[in-house]
Amino acid sequence: MTNLDELIETANKLRAPGGCPWDAEQTHQSLTKYLIEESYELVEAIESGNREQILEELGDVLYQVIFHSDLAQSGSLGESFNIQDVAALSTKKMKGRHPHVFGTPEELERYKANSGEQVMQNWDAHKQREKPERESVLDGIPKALPSLMLADKVIGKAQSLGVLGTEEPGSIEIADEDQLGALLLALVLAAKSKGLDAERALRESVRELEVEIRQFELSDDFDAGVIGR
Repeated sequence: MTNLDELIETANKLRAPGGCPWDAEQTHQSLTKYLIEESYELVEAIESGNREQILEELGDVLYQVIFHSDLAQSGSLGESFNIQDVAALSTKKMKGRHPHVFGTPEELERYKANSGEQVMQNWDAHKQREKPERESVLDGIPKALPSLMLADKVIGKAQSLGVLGTEEPGSIEIADEDQLGALLLALVLAAKSKGLDAERALRESVRELEVEIRQFELSDDFDAGVIGR
């Protein structure tokens, strides 16, 4: 038995009759806050560069995936699935999004990439083939993302459409992330001093950009083939 198999078995035993009452009571919904917390703890560990902390927090995030999979195996979401099904779908997705590695000889040549930038030029097109039902480049962006991450995602979509330029510098010159961090902190401080909500303000501005994107998608200038980029 591998260490991973033992962890899967441990999760199953904790939820089985005679196991842990708390584990047995959990649902996908009740576990959501723990998944978020563990994810942020992993981010913090990665930023610290501490090997032991990263090792531990990776395990905690992995356990959340196993926990949810064990719940699903019991039929919590209707037709059951397990961690092996999760792994199989993830493998299929990754191979489908990397035809430059796993594709046919024709795909290996068509999607040949020598840099990360070249890979990303095709990445969203591969994703779109998986989800042809998407009608907007904004579909699939989690609205619950923190506002800065959401803004970065939406700006990226706007740039891919040409709604915003990619080569144009911002209106504020920024030399590095140290300066950027200080500027962001100063903006939050200024907002707080005026009784303003910086998080809400940025979300509102992002929503306005999303409206602009959707309007562009309805215009004659829009090429539907770029959805997903």
